[in-house]
Amino acid sequence: MGQLAFLKMFILVAISLDVNDNRRHVHVFLKGKRHQHSLAKIWIEKNGEQCVEIAESELSTKDNEMLVAAINRHWEFINEQITRTFNGEKTIAIDIEK
Repeated sequence: MGQLAFLKMFILVAISLDVNDNRRHVHVFLKGKRHQHSLAKIWIEKNGEQCVEIAESELSTKDNEMLVAAINRHWEFINEQITRTFNGEKTIAIDIEK
């Protein structure tokens, strides 16, 4: 599991087993609570192009909008870190602003 970014009380994670899914995505967990289930799954691309949208979420509309905006701003970095996760390489998690 590759940690990609921190945003407020959330951590964005890529899971190496997702390498064969039809679209790249991140899972959202509460910091320190990754043993629990993902609170959201957010697509980050469609047909290889940047397209950030909620796949599923238990979060508020405000939190979803904040996450989508932050992922859009840091898309290249997050996409690169997902590639590193899928290649079995170490990821670098950064704090991303609101």
